[in-house]
Amino acid sequence: METQELHRGRLIDHIQLVVRDLPASQRFYTAVLGVLGVPLGGSADDYFWADELFVSTATSAAAQGVLTGRHHLAFQAKDRAMVEAFHAAALANGGKDNGPPGERPYHPGYYAAFVLDPDGNNIEAVFHGDADRSAESVRITF
Repeated sequence: METQELHRGRLIDHIQLVVRDLPASQRFYTAVLGVLGVPLGGSADDYFWADELFVSTATSAAAQGVLTGRHHLAFQAKDRAMVEAFHAAALANGGKDNGPPGERPYHPGYYAAFVLDPDGNNIEAVFHGDADRSAESVRITF
């Protein structure tokens, strides 16, 4: 499947996680990204992607046979309810609680939840409080 459109303009161009159990990871990420309003971009036998996140097996060409290890990824949420829905979806789809929804001391209004995905990666959804954005993302069409 060929990518025809990308959304860019944030710090990271893309991230690849190499996982042990692709179906378990696809179920987990489909659920948590779904509540965040990010659909899967596509999939193949040994990988899937959504926005800037690529998840593959160790046997995929890009992985070179090596698992990535434990990482911390934080996804943007539009409000506190979305953080709470993320946490619930993660727990219902193979995730483990690593910090329930709540305010954190990082800055005023920082509301987040943390879960461990099926490979032990620390996945967060965060709402930074009310703010104005100039755009949702930068849209690039090929």
